[in-house]
Formats: sequence, C-alpha cells, structure tokens
Amino acid sequence: MNKTSSALDKLFEFHKITIALNKVIERNSWDQEAIMPSGALVDRAEEQACLMVIAHKRQTSNEFSDLLNSIKIENLSKNESRQISLMKKELKRALSVPNDLIGALAKHTTLAHSVWVDARKNNDFQRFLPQFSKVLELRKEEADAIRQDTELSRYDALLQDYEPDIKSDYIDTIFDTLRPALVELRAQVLDRPPVQEINGHFPVDKQRALCNEVAATFGYDFSRGRIDTAVHPFCSGSGNDVRITTRFDVNDPLGSIYSTIHEVGHALYEQNIEKEYNFSSIGRGVSMGVHESQSRIMENQLGRSEAFSEWLFKKFLDYFGDIGIEDNASFYKSINSVKNGFIRTESDELQYNLHILLRYRIEKWLIDGHLNADDLEYVWNEEFEKDFGLSIKYPSDGVLQDVHWSEGLFGYFPTYSLGNVYAGCLFEAMQNQLPLLNKNLKIGNLSEATEWLSSSVHQHGSLYSPIELIRDASGFEITAKPLISYIEKKYSSIYCLG
Repeated sequence: MNKTSSALDKLFEFHKITIALNKVIERNSWDQEAIMPSGALVDRAEEQACLMVIAHKRQTSNEFSDLLNSIKIENLSKNESRQISLMKKELKRALSVPNDLIGALAKHTTLAHSVWVDARKNNDFQRFLPQFSKVLELRKEEADAIRQDTELSRYDALLQDYEPDIKSDYIDTIFDTLRPALVELRAQVLDRPPVQEINGHFPVDKQRALCNEVAATFGYDFSRGRIDTAVHPFCSGSGNDVRITTRFDVNDPLGSIYSTIHEVGHALYEQNIEKEYNFSSIGRGVSMGVHESQSRIMENQLGRSEAFSEWLFKKFLDYFGDIGIEDNASFYKSINSVKNGFIRTESDELQYNLHILLRYRIEKWLIDGHLNADDLEYVWNEEFEKDFGLSIKYPSDGVLQDVHWSEGLFGYFPTYSLGNVYAGCLFEAMQNQLPLLNKNLKIGNLSEATEWLSSSVHQHGSLYSPIELIRDASGFEITAKPLISYIEKKYSSIYCLG
C-alpha cells in the first residue's frame, strides 16, 4: 500500500466516525419531533449541544486537518477527489465558527422548536419572539464568521449550507422569470369557476393504511424506514435508516397522501444513493434544491398527473367509499384545485412558489439587517396581503406556520422553488425518454419513473455539484421555462383557459 492510499484510508475512517456522530444528532432531532416525551426537552437540548460540540471539535481537529492536508490529489479517482474537495470545504467552514457558538445554536434551536410548537398551537407569536430573536442573532453571528475574507453577503454565507456554490443573485434571476408568469396565470385561474372538491369523513386509520400503500407503490423501502406523524412533515436520515413523517386530518385526506408522497421523494433520494458512498462525504443528497426536486416531481408531476389519478381515484373509492366525486376526470381536477389560502404546504403547484418567494424576501431582510424580529409579524401580514389579497387573523396561518426559522434554517426556503425549477427540467427529460410513462402511471406502476430518477440523480449522491447533476440529467442548461410550460399547460386544461 502506498503512502497516499494509507493516508486516504485513515482520513476516510476518521471522517466516517464524524459522519456517524452527525447521523445520531439527526436521529435525535427526528425523535424530538416524532416520539420524544415533552418533559425530556431540557435534557435533549443539552444532549444535542454536547454532541454538536464534539462533532465540531472533530471537524476542526489537528488530526483531521493533518490527514486532509497529507493527501496528494494526483491519481485520485473522481469519487476520492470529490470527497477531498467537500471535506476541505467542511473544514474551512467549521474552523470559521467557534465551538461556543455551535453549542449555543444547538441548544437554542432545540428550545426554540419546542416553543414554536406551543406558540403555533396557541396562536401567540409574542410567546415565540424571544427565542426566535435569539436564534436569529446567533445565525447572523454565524454568517459573519463564515463570510470572513470572502465577498459573500451574510445571506449567501448561510445559503451555502443548503445550496452550495449558488448565490442569491443566481436565484433572483430564476425567480424574476418565474414570478410574472405565475401571477398572470393565477389571476386567470382564480377568475374561473372553482372545480368540484372531494368531501366526506376520512378516518385516520384508513388514511394511514393508504399512505403506507402509496409509499410502497412509489418504492419506499420500509425495511430501512418508517412513517410517523409530526406537526410539520419531514424526512430524516440517510443510507439504511431513512424515516419520514406525515400528518392527518379527517376532513382532508389529500394532505396526508401528498405529504407522504412528497417525503417519499426525499427518502428515495437517500435510500437509492450508491451503497459504497454510505458514511462518506458523498453519501448524502448534494443540496436541498436537488432534494426538493425529487419530492416535488414525485408529488406533482407524477403524483398529481392525470394518468396516476386514475389509479389513485380507484384506491380512494376502495378505502373510503363515497367521496363526493363520481369520475376520474373530476377527481383529477380536485387534486389540482386552485384556491387562495394561507398555508404553504397545502397550496397548489400554481401558487406554491409565490409562498416561497414571500419567505425568501422576508428572510433576506432579516438576515441582512433590514428587518427587526420585533416587526416580523406585522411585515409578514402586510406582505402576504399584497401577494395573496388575504388578511391574516391567526399567526398559525402566517408567520408561525413553518418550522424552519425556529430551527435556524435561514437560506433554506429558496431551495424549495429551485427544486421546482429543477423538477421541471427533469420531468421534461423524463417524458422524452420514457414513452410508456403515462401508460404505467395509469396502473400505479412507478418503477420506470423511479428507476429513471435513481439512475439519473439518486445514485450519485453528492458526487457532482447541484448544477452539474441537474444539467447532465436533463441534457440542457437549467431554466424555469420547462416548469412554467408544464404549469401553464396543466392549469389551462383544467380550468378551460383560452
């Protein structure tokens, strides 16, 4: 064995332990949301803070940097060189943030999340404000530490954690194309008569059973995952332990079904990464934008397609009996219904991105210092009424509806719309390459679509950058045009626009 191979093996083994530790931290966060007893919160906050400090010390240790710097990049494989590159980025970021700040962030985001759950339940933003303010200031402090000796804005420094190598200027260019087309189409659609909605009573046990069947139909491996309930549905984990959550409403089964499909999209990305990449720097999804592309293409382009609705309609009748709709054509329209509303996660494809653009705008103001936390609720309500024409009465319909800011995830929101744009590109390529796609969707056969996504996107993990991955999978440069074209065609047909 030559010296480079020996050093490489030692480096990968050292880093494997750090990755394993971070997986435990992530699983603790899942446990907190899904099954942890409420009385354990204070202990969990301390545990998470301690674990994150230990992980950070490993990431900034002399042993790690010495091993990393001993590697000669010549004659390394693509896999190896990419791992070295990602580890160097990780080391640089970790060294820029002090240990005490890492611990404080872990502790206060854990506490803030619990306070957010309670404040949301009681519609009391002022209850959440002190913890939110603390998390916001800590994240701004972290951003300033990260961007030292760079030309990054404070917001762009945080953005790198979720969409690496992309800046807000790039995002703004894409969003500036997307917004006018969506606003114009929304005005036309909302001017049309509403479509027929499903109605009835939908017992939770039957919804849960259908969610499990749908998840398996899309390819979710239950031997390496599970479905639980949470206030805000999410996916957690990687490799051989990838868990998802959903939520249930006896009056709205579409919420649980499509939350499940959405989270399955995330889960499949992690479950289908090349096995040899597990416990390595390339053993996770490359970015939240790419991750979101997988959840949104599953939920919308596939899960809400006219073809798949034929299979799902029959399942609804099997599980629930009378749902107030008698034919598949009406069911297809109902699952793609457009109506103004407050909740992002319940919004349709047409308006979803407008919710994201609002959050993106506001969080940039917060992080870059143009908006104070004390004014957040007022500004949110004002901006929402401008964009949607609705007055917010309850914080749970407004500033408290999303979990992200309680966890300090500033820079995360734009990746949702980037994911939609990526999904638009991927779906156009998928349609061109899979002539039997609709025929298979009609009978609930998702294997062809999921195998295409697995080979084009999932298996690569973080081997390529986000832009490289989506561009190569699609066969063309990233643009919002495929998404806009898809949405315009779909909703023009559903609402009989000229």
